[in-house]
Amino acid sequence: MILNRPSIIWRAIAFVAVVCLSLVALDGWRSWNARSVQLGEMDVATSNLSRGMAQQADDTFKEADTALLGIVERVEHDGTSPAALRRLHDILVTRRQELPQLAGLFVYDENGVWIVNSTSTPLERFNNADREYFIFHQHSTDTGPHIGVPVVSRSSGKWVIPVSRRISKPDGSFGGVVLATVDIDFFKTFYDSLQIGNAGAVALVLNSGEMLIRRPFDAKLIGKSMQGTALYSSYTTQGPVGTAFIRSAQDGITRLNSFRALQHYPVFVAAALSKDEILHEWWRDTLWHSAGVLCLVFVVGLFGWHLIRQIELRTQAEAELTRTHASLEKLNQTLERLAMQDGLTGLANRRQFDVSLQNEFSRATRHASALALIMMDVDCFKQYNDIYGHAAGDECLRTISRVIRDLTARRPGDLAARYGGDEIAVLLPNTDVAHAAAIADKICGAIRDLEIEHAGGPAGFVTISAGVAARVPTRGASEPMELILVADKALYEAKMNGRNRVLAAKGISSSAASD
Repeated sequence: MILNRPSIIWRAIAFVAVVCLSLVALDGWRSWNARSVQLGEMDVATSNLSRGMAQQADDTFKEADTALLGIVERVEHDGTSPAALRRLHDILVTRRQELPQLAGLFVYDENGVWIVNSTSTPLERFNNADREYFIFHQHSTDTGPHIGVPVVSRSSGKWVIPVSRRISKPDGSFGGVVLATVDIDFFKTFYDSLQIGNAGAVALVLNSGEMLIRRPFDAKLIGKSMQGTALYSSYTTQGPVGTAFIRSAQDGITRLNSFRALQHYPVFVAAALSKDEILHEWWRDTLWHSAGVLCLVFVVGLFGWHLIRQIELRTQAEAELTRTHASLEKLNQTLERLAMQDGLTGLANRRQFDVSLQNEFSRATRHASALALIMMDVDCFKQYNDIYGHAAGDECLRTISRVIRDLTARRPGDLAARYGGDEIAVLLPNTDVAHAAAIADKICGAIRDLEIEHAGGPAGFVTISAGVAARVPTRGASEPMELILVADKALYEAKMNGRNRVLAAKGISSSAASD
């Protein structure tokens, strides 16, 4: 079976390409799915982290605020007499010792002067009327807690977050401020304990946008406004809880940020893990796995290339064999034709004539049909060769043969053959003696009309004589040779009777050709 070369090769290429692309696509899908799973797990991790941070901050501020609420109630109820302030001082010291997150507890009068604090030793009487939290309560009747912008404590020199409440006089007017300062180091210590990687970050931010504290810690960022940053924009847009990939405005690192508002205070927390660190293990696994897949694709591609090459070689070999076979067929046909054709005249040779006679004789026997044979030769051809030479004689035979072929090659079974020398036989299936004689007459006339000069012939130009025989063969009673003998005998009689004529067997003869 001969392969369709382009189709098979393209199918093989398509198969190899589909296999390779499928391997790459499956690996890509696996890697992308693993990436999604990794990011999903980290989304949950950052959400849990932010929830824990929010709870810790809320509890921290709640404890400080609870202490402030009790102090406000004592000041408003007991007043600020020396005795009341001494009792209040003891309470402040105790509360400060109970709450490690506090840097101190302070009470200010309506002018911003410290009147009592949580220190064990007396402090200088600082005036804090210029502080943001003092100004806030001075101009607001809100008695709830207020978390202010971080400041450097005037008593300790440390960064603190002020948590304050308003003291109101009996008539409702402003009577001062109660302040609890939360040590920023308390949050810093807690945030440093969190497992957020080398490039992670956490932050505590006021709803108004001021940074309270951030890890990695940088004192320059404390109190800095976050308004205009992607983090603050995401928080204000998405609501109290959200997650987003954000490029940090501080260090330019892209992180997965999970932010959450505190339940009781105007503060939110943000927990962020570096995108590169989140995907580090995924990238390593993907690179190793992809390298393995690419090696496999290379092996499959190499095998496919080898397979395609083998198909090409095979199809080329088959194509070459096909061409060789076609050439051999053509050569065989040529050889067969040459073997059955006379080289000089182009007519069938004696071998083809014998085969055709046997076949047509058998066919005529089966169908009980007539088979006619015309035997003819050139009159005085030996003298023609002697006078004009053998080359001229050969050319004369070729010319006569063309005429005979043109006049007899009318039906598939008709055959004109060079029987030998200058003798030519014409086999005519399904033809009786009368029709065969008429064809012989036409041939003789056509050759005579050529008027080929022949000084040695009776007519002065080339003529032929012909004998015609016809039989309806009978199985077991007739032989092909009988037809040849009868036609040859008729030819002999035609020559004896003067040449240039056609003579049919059994005394049936055409009229003698006229000069």
